[in-house]
Amino acid sequence: MAAFDEMLPETSGLRKPYRAYDRWLKEQDPARLTQKMEDAERVFRKTGITFAVYGEQEASERLIPFDIVPRIISGQEWRRLTQGIEQRVQALNAFLDDIYHRQEILRAGRVPKDLVARNEAFLPEMIGVRPPAGVYTHIIGIDIVRTSENEFYVLEDNARTPSGVSYMLENRETMMQLFPELFQQIKVRPVENYAQLLRQSLAAVRPEGTKDAPTIAVLTPGSFNSAYFEHAFLADQMGVQLVEGQDLRVVDGHVAMRTTEGYKQIDVLYRRVDDAFLDPLTFNPDSALGVAGIMDVYRAGNITIANAPGTGIADDKAIYSYMPEIVEFYTGRKAILGNVPTWRCSEPDSLKYVLEHIHELVIKEVHGSGGYGMLVGPAATKKECADFSAKLASNPSNYIAQPTLALSTVPIMTEKGLAPRHVDLRPYVLVSDRIQLVPGGLTRVALKEGSLVVNSSQGGGTKDTWVLDD
Repeated sequence: MAAFDEMLPETSGLRKPYRAYDRWLKEQDPARLTQKMEDAERVFRKTGITFAVYGEQEASERLIPFDIVPRIISGQEWRRLTQGIEQRVQALNAFLDDIYHRQEILRAGRVPKDLVARNEAFLPEMIGVRPPAGVYTHIIGIDIVRTSENEFYVLEDNARTPSGVSYMLENRETMMQLFPELFQQIKVRPVENYAQLLRQSLAAVRPEGTKDAPTIAVLTPGSFNSAYFEHAFLADQMGVQLVEGQDLRVVDGHVAMRTTEGYKQIDVLYRRVDDAFLDPLTFNPDSALGVAGIMDVYRAGNITIANAPGTGIADDKAIYSYMPEIVEFYTGRKAILGNVPTWRCSEPDSLKYVLEHIHELVIKEVHGSGGYGMLVGPAATKKECADFSAKLASNPSNYIAQPTLALSTVPIMTEKGLAPRHVDLRPYVLVSDRIQLVPGGLTRVALKEGSLVVNSSQGGGTKDTWVLDD
C-alpha cells in the first residue's frame, strides 16, 4: 500500500498547504539549497545540538540530522488536531486523578484493576495526593501519525518527561536564519514563545501558599544524560536555574537550592529525572540524582513537581490500548483522535495471534521509549523474529503489538533532489489553569528509504513544522 505524501499525493497532485512553498522551491538554484543544507549542519554543530547514544561501547555524541524541507500543516488541519489533543490531555489528567483517588474507572470495569495495581509506573505513594492546581501532566508530548488526507492517529502519549522541544525551537530558528524570505512570503504561525509560555504555565501551578512570584528551577540528572542539551537550553530560555540533586536540600519543610547567598526556596521544580531517582528516602535508596525528603515536601503541598510523580502510568503502552475507553469515560464523548489498533500480549488469544503474525507487526515494550526494545516485523530477519518470539513468550505482559501503518511521507532534500520519507509529529502541550499548544511541534523523519523508525537514536532526523496562519 502506497503511503500518503503530504506534499504531492499520487492521486490528487500538489496539496494546497504546499503551493506557495513549491513556487518558491522551483525558483531555487539546486547548488544554493545544497549550500544551505551544509550551513544548517554547521549551525547545529556550532550550537552543540547533539544527543548522547546509549548502548554502544563508547558513549558517543551525535548531531541530529536536520532536513531543510519543512513539513507544512494547514490551519484547518491544526484546529482539528488541537481539539483532539486537548480532549485527550483532559482525559489523561482525569484518569491520573481518578486512579490515585476514587478509582471509579477501575470499579466500573472499564480498565482492569491488575493493569494499574501491578504496573511498575503506578506509585502507591501518590494515592490520596493531589498536586497543586490538580494538574498531573504539566508538559505532554503526543506522538501523532497520519495515514491519509483526513486520518490521524495517536501513536503514544508521553506524559513523564517528553523531550525534543529544544529541537523544535532550534529547527525554526535555523530555518529563519537560512531562508528569511520564505517567512516573509508565507504566513507561518510562531513557536518562538514556547519557553515564555512554559514559564507562565509552571508559575500558574505554584503551591497555594506561594506569596510572591514563584521560584522555578529545572532539575537535570547531569551532563551525561542524553537530553542534557535540552535541559540547559530550556532553563536558559526561561531564565531559571538549572540544578542537579546535589544542589538541593530540604530546609524548614521546603526544597531549597544552593546559591552564592545561601539556600533559596524553590516553589516549582520542572524535573527531568525519572520517578525512581527522585527521592532516595522514598524510592531508589542508591539514587544520587534526586533530593532526600522531596516527597514529604510534595505531599505537604509545599512544592510543585512537574510532571507529577506517578504520571508514567498514563503513557504505559498497555494503558494506551484503553485510551478510547478512558477518553469516553471522562469526557462523555468519543475520542476525536483514534488509537492505533493494539494487541495486548498479556491476553492469551492476542499473544497467539501476535506470535503467528510476528513478521507483519510492530512489537513494543510496554515501558519502552526511544525506539529501543522494539521489533518491526516486516523489516526483521527470520532469526530476529524467532529470537523476539522467544522473548515475547517468556514475558508476554511486557509487550504490545500493532499493525505496521503506512505512515505519511514528506519530501526530504537528497543529493538527487526531493525524495519521500516517513514522518511522525510530536506537538507539545502545556497544562495549568488552561491547556495550550504551540502551533506545530517536532516532526521526526526516517532518513532511510522505506524505514518507519523516526527516532533520532535509531538514525532518524528532524524537520521544521509549519502551521499556516489561514
